Amino acid sequence: MAALINVPGKAKRGDVIEIRTLTSHIMETGFRHTMDGALVPRDIITSFTCRYNGTEIFRADLFPAIAANPYLSFFTIARESGTLEFEWIGDNGYSSTASASITVE
Repeated sequence: MAALINVPGKAKRGDVIEIRTLTSHIMETGFRHTMDGALVPRDIITSFTCRYNGTEIFRADLFPAIAANPYLSFFTIARESGTLEFEWIGDNGYSSTASASITVE
């Protein structure tokens, strides 16, 4: 699935930066029924993790109440230049990753 990542390209050391992510996913709750009365199977993203140069800086557990195409926003401190890695894990073997680079001056 596609993901939109917004990370500043440059920051000063010690700056607080905002990181925003939006990923495309249907997020089926598992509570709906089809016209025939059959239960629509649950299919959600269950966890999100962000790592900054390999160190986990943010984690979220997601549940059926989260909307389709989940948007997450969080903050961290720009400590050094490097890579932010994003990982979404979900039901039915779903896994998606993305990354973004930041230059810290």
